[in-house]
Amino acid sequence: MFAFRLEQLAEQLDAKLQGDGNLIITGVASMKSAATGQITFLSDKKFENQLRDCLASAVVMTEDSIKYWQGAALIVKNPYLTYAKLAQCFDTTPLPAQNIAQTAVIDPTVKLGCNVSIGANAVIESNVILGDNCIIGAGCFIGKNTTIGAGSKLWANVSVYHNCVIGESCLIQSGTVIGADGFGYANDKGKWIKIPQIGRVIIGNNVEIGASTTIDRGALDDTIIGNGVIIDNQCQIAHNVIIGDHTAVAGGVIMAGSLTIGRHCLIGGASVINGHMEICDQVTVTGMGMVMRPITKPGVYSSGIPLQENKVWRKTASLVLHIDEMNKRLKALEKKL
Repeated sequence: MFAFRLEQLAEQLDAKLQGDGNLIITGVASMKSAATGQITFLSDKKFENQLRDCLASAVVMTEDSIKYWQGAALIVKNPYLTYAKLAQCFDTTPLPAQNIAQTAVIDPTVKLGCNVSIGANAVIESNVILGDNCIIGAGCFIGKNTTIGAGSKLWANVSVYHNCVIGESCLIQSGTVIGADGFGYANDKGKWIKIPQIGRVIIGNNVEIGASTTIDRGALDDTIIGNGVIIDNQCQIAHNVIIGDHTAVAGGVIMAGSLTIGRHCLIGGASVINGHMEICDQVTVTGMGMVMRPITKPGVYSSGIPLQENKVWRKTASLVLHIDEMNKRLKALEKKL
């Protein structure tokens, strides 16, 4: 069990301490569930009324909210960011593997750095390079000539095809596939002729990829995921996609091939993005966005119809279906005027 004095946490998190610094903190919890010995956080003023019934030993909050709390506190500018760092202090997630399992199949040509761990039944093919402190979970497959940088972790049953490059300090969740063939075919009189996909997947440093996501290898050039990118579960990243540094992609997003997305973008869940175009830096696409054309100006973009009662939606859909007809009638009236 973790245990920190509150003043230790204040120093570690660069927070201003109010109250008893010798309080022992053993965990993090929400305001509703926190008990004595735990610390919570207030990141939204609309929840200030919950402080009255909060049983936490301490609260992370801003200077503006301290008047609503009589107990110990860590005062910061961004409580949610501090919560993220605080949660890391109390993280109990186990490692994907420890040591090298006897049932792991490792080709003699593999180069292992210091303190590498490989789980049961993992398969590491020829000429793979695993950097220092890499952790490869049970049942993973690492294809020929692949390089994985120092400190990267792969959870169970991740498949990384041949010739891929994964940077340092990456985290890849279970069931993800990196380097599968892109969807490349030519049509010969109704028959599909496969185009071999000979590019790679190149992933930068400090990248996190959720469970059951697929990142296809490039057809000729490489699929590239920049530094600090985060990708949620069950996303499809097609061949030759390029994602810029520190972009975030929420769950269920589908990206078509040869798409370039800039840096510091936010792609909302279940969005679908067309290929062979570019999205500039600092673009936000809200959830279920359908992006069919390039975006050249930073900002927030949305599409789709928000949920309505069925009767209302049917009227909306009917209007949409008659837009062309209404437009023609409007133009005719304009000509008469």
